[in-house]
Amino acid sequence: MTMSNAAVQAQRIERQDQTMRVGASRPAPQIRTVQENENKKKILFVTSELSELIKTGGLGDVSAALPRALRPHHDVRVLLPGYRQVMQSGHPIRLVGSLAGHAALPGGRIGRIDLDDGLIVYVLISPELYERDGGPYGDNRNQDWPDNHIRFARLGLAAADFAAGEAGISWRPDLIHAHDWPAGLAPAYLRWRGQRTPSVFTIHNLAYQGLWRPECRAELAIPAEACRMERMEFHGQLSFLKAGIAYADRITTVSATYAREITTPDFGCGLEGFLREKAEHGLLCGIPNGIDESWEPETDAHLLRNFGVNDWEGKAVHAEHVRRQFALEPSGSSGPLFVVVSRLVQQKGLDLTHALAETLVAHGGQLAVLGRGEPAVEDSMRQLAERFPGRVGVNIGFEETVARRMFAGADFLLMPSRYEPCGLSQLYAQRFGSLPVARKTGGLADTIEDGVTGFLFEEPSLDSYREALLRAFRVFATPSLFHAMRCRAMAVPCFWRQTIDPYLRLYRQVLESRHGEA
Repeated sequence: MTMSNAAVQAQRIERQDQTMRVGASRPAPQIRTVQENENKKKILFVTSELSELIKTGGLGDVSAALPRALRPHHDVRVLLPGYRQVMQSGHPIRLVGSLAGHAALPGGRIGRIDLDDGLIVYVLISPELYERDGGPYGDNRNQDWPDNHIRFARLGLAAADFAAGEAGISWRPDLIHAHDWPAGLAPAYLRWRGQRTPSVFTIHNLAYQGLWRPECRAELAIPAEACRMERMEFHGQLSFLKAGIAYADRITTVSATYAREITTPDFGCGLEGFLREKAEHGLLCGIPNGIDESWEPETDAHLLRNFGVNDWEGKAVHAEHVRRQFALEPSGSSGPLFVVVSRLVQQKGLDLTHALAETLVAHGGQLAVLGRGEPAVEDSMRQLAERFPGRVGVNIGFEETVARRMFAGADFLLMPSRYEPCGLSQLYAQRFGSLPVARKTGGLADTIEDGVTGFLFEEPSLDSYREALLRAFRVFATPSLFHAMRCRAMAVPCFWRQTIDPYLRLYRQVLESRHGEA
């Protein structure tokens, strides 16, 4: 790109929508809602993560933010297992109900947490199932708990108990919204028990299916009819995720592009035909994720200095902070700062970043990496830091404040994902004026405008990724274009309150459809 062409592009970006520019003069977005404050329904979110209490990835963020965005319109509450981290979170837990056992699923108690902003979280208390050292799904060595089928079947059955009025509390949901494979049996138990409460099932990542041997059927009280190919059988195993798809009234996933991708062999993980049939019957749709209101660079309390398009000093402050924290050379501050904030797993394409690190460093860039995940990927990131001291820094782990300051200080975020159902990091980065360099897949394709709010590349290959990376360097060297792209990225409508209308319409359709069948 020549300098003159860059200037023209910068002017074009600035003219495209002046009202979207971030700053004190930016008008509040006009948000259209559906039947606001009319006919509120009781909706129970069933999830294995909630960011304030327990989180391993984006599911925890969505499970915390989406109910809050929906609360002005419906009475939305959350059901969550009582992991040790939840029980010891410091939030008062009031016992409000109890559950009977069923087959090999033990009984339990229901606790209630009222979070500071009023969100109600029901906690499924079963010490033998949930109060353990480790994470939601496995121990401290990243080994899955061998009884995960019991642990998360109990969660699904608890949701059905709520809907049946068998949890010992007066609040009964009008609709169950279950999330990912750990909640996949919630829609199934509703159907198996002949209950009329409708359900929505959201696929956050099709690659994680919750597969179990068929011999566990008796333990979980799964009827024989469920063990067929058109239900939850998957290559001789039983799939919790497929059960959610099979029995829910509607299936959603977290971006329009991913909803199309998962009906193809390349992305369908063996379920593409099953999902394609659901899509053809109008039962599958993609609704993009949003982010919560705390991701506002002008007010975020995690930041060392707040900033906006009329005051960029905060970006520079955080860039130097990140360099110090990751042992990067201060002298490198004349070049761009790239960051990776991610689970360190094969899906994220980090092997491509590893292979192109020499190119990044040779062009004057620096790289800071934050995350945890697969041991082999963690090791490869450590090797990069050893190979390029002062130019690449790696912190294995995760801490919210560190992550936010990285987004605030970065010039570019790297997301070369092989697939990405939605992705939240690119939304966080854009909101904080950091331009994503990402694979054109799933939610990345839906939320990044190539050459305007970031950079997209087509294939998960070194050549394709390298071309996008070099485009980012050229834009960085053209201040007018770099500034224009940053401003436009910060103006992308990404808050949940700006994106919930599809959920409101979906809930209304599901409730009306089930009411019409009665």
